[in-house]
Amino acid sequence: MALLAQDSAVPSALVALMVLRAPAWACLLCFTSYKERMRICQIFIGVQSPELEKCEEAFAAAFEGLLDTEINYDERSHLHDAFTQMTHSLQEMATARGSFKVAFPNAAEKMRKVIAQLKEVQACIPPCGLQEVARRFRCRGCYSTVCDLPLDCPVKDLTVTRGNEAKFSCTVNFELPKEEITYSWKFAGGGVRTQDLSYFQDLPWARGYLARIRPVQPAHRGTFSCVIVHDQIPLARLYFFLNVTGAPPRGETELQVSFREVLRWAPREADMIKPWRPGLGELLAKPEALTLSNQCLLAAVVALASAGTTLMVWMFFRWYFQGS
Repeated sequence: MALLAQDSAVPSALVALMVLRAPAWACLLCFTSYKERMRICQIFIGVQSPELEKCEEAFAAAFEGLLDTEINYDERSHLHDAFTQMTHSLQEMATARGSFKVAFPNAAEKMRKVIAQLKEVQACIPPCGLQEVARRFRCRGCYSTVCDLPLDCPVKDLTVTRGNEAKFSCTVNFELPKEEITYSWKFAGGGVRTQDLSYFQDLPWARGYLARIRPVQPAHRGTFSCVIVHDQIPLARLYFFLNVTGAPPRGETELQVSFREVLRWAPREADMIKPWRPGLGELLAKPEALTLSNQCLLAAVVALASAGTTLMVWMFFRWYFQGS
């Protein structure tokens, strides 16, 4: 109704009439002003013509087919431009003494074709998330809306044997904005499986969409949560319930087990979920994981190995020739 507020000179009776007729005008009401529509009818049949009301009714009837139109939210400016061109075209036809009974249906049909060529509204992808890419504009009411889905995603269960590694991937099945995306992690311990935020504590050292725990211990049993944020607005909250089973792996030595039992080992905050740092095998399998720090470390290892080999060869030849 903001468009009506711009025309303060319109008599209150006509404004009330337009409010009652708003649903019938649909997209026409959203993208044109009352003054523009009245002006078109006045050019067609005259300022003082008793047929003005019939002209308005014909205008409304022609666009009734666009009542429930929904468009991609990003296409609003294109549709607004199309309606602006339509009003100019109708004014030209009215000036040329054309018939509004013919002009209005033809204009409405052209607008239907324009709308059909706009980028389609993306479907909402369940089960969760604030999906801005699926935002749509509705002509019935002239407002935008997003998917009616909860922000909280269902809890995913993950069972890991004690001593092994647990990986969490904070990803969703809908498209995220390309910039200003951040991830924050939380943990609810004590073996609780929950989505109640009051149980969770922040894990500020965990960053990025991939995180892991290694080695997994019984005290890690509980719910981990990841929040995807864009420009300080939460887009989705993911939950992972980690269940720890089994005895320590055979690879653990008796000394390690005894040491932990003596200290009554419990995971400190720093031993909890950590950012994903690939091993050498993962680096070779996934070249994109070669960060600057990993490249420097790999170069240092190669240089150290090369120096050690050279030193051993030199010592061998020295010993050999001295013995000769």
